[in-house]
Amino acid sequence: MDFAANAYLQTYRTPYKYGAPVLAGSGKPGSFDALAVDAPFVFFHNGQFHMTYIGFDGEGYQTALATSGDLLHWERKGVILSRKAPGAWDSIGAAGVWIILEDNELDTLPRLKKIDGKYWMVYHSYPQTGYEAGPAEIGLAWTEDEALMNWTRLEQPVFSWKDGADWEKGGLYKSCVVTHNNRYYMFYNAKTEGEPWLEQTGAAFSEDLLHWERCPRNPLLPVSPGCWDSMFVSDPWVVHSGNQWLNFYYGFDGRHAQDGLAVSEDLLHWQKCEGPLLSHGQAGELDGTHAHKACVLRHNGVLYHFYCAVRPWREGDATNCGGEFRCITVAASAPFQ
Repeated sequence: MDFAANAYLQTYRTPYKYGAPVLAGSGKPGSFDALAVDAPFVFFHNGQFHMTYIGFDGEGYQTALATSGDLLHWERKGVILSRKAPGAWDSIGAAGVWIILEDNELDTLPRLKKIDGKYWMVYHSYPQTGYEAGPAEIGLAWTEDEALMNWTRLEQPVFSWKDGADWEKGGLYKSCVVTHNNRYYMFYNAKTEGEPWLEQTGAAFSEDLLHWERCPRNPLLPVSPGCWDSMFVSDPWVVHSGNQWLNFYYGFDGRHAQDGLAVSEDLLHWQKCEGPLLSHGQAGELDGTHAHKACVLRHNGVLYHFYCAVRPWREGDATNCGGEFRCITVAASAPFQ
């Protein structure tokens, strides 16, 4: 890593951890978030902050919406992508992870973009019951509802592992879509087949959001053997700042998942910064096991880094997901007031 990349790593650090959940699962049997919540996507809409997030109930993911006035206290609005009837490709659930934005500038509040009068959400779905079970595919949903509660899903996936290369034959995970030079760029991570598997990040291009062409240089962000991201380079969060594109991704080495940073001038050639940007905490802390799955924005000069925190389950926790307590929390570039 050169000096310039190191400077970016320092610029986007958020050393002040909130240390408590901003959203946790309900723990209620039969609820969509009975076991965990995950994957925050925060934006500004209709005068307040909104967050889409996913809940896990033991069967699959479903997507919900919450709102906030201060980025710390969130009001749950309800499920917006629920389980479909058996027979649909996304009948197990739908993990909404990204809505197309007006621009992808880190230094302006993220606001939703209308395309043909609609807002468009990217989601993925796993084919089997259980925690991320089977090879997932990527689909689209749209809404004209300004309250963002009622979404219509396209009947078929728009992007699949089935026509992909070996590095993505195990299925697809989170994707994010940015617009550059009148073209859509979708960044996504995918897994290899078998166990243990590798997760790496690639890109695809589209003119209409429906038909995608893979980048021939995939994977654009591979794993780094022997490093903190030796097994996973996952969950891209791509934004623009100054004259650089930034990808806040997470790396996994078999023990801990932590958020990192890669930089690019053209969205195709990426340079990883050395070491994690946001490290996991000490044993017993909220993020003692994992600090991963970034959602990053700037508000009033402060950088907010939302993420999924994981530690071992203990008596009194609201939820228990396979012996872990998973929740959504936040870190910032300045102390919380």
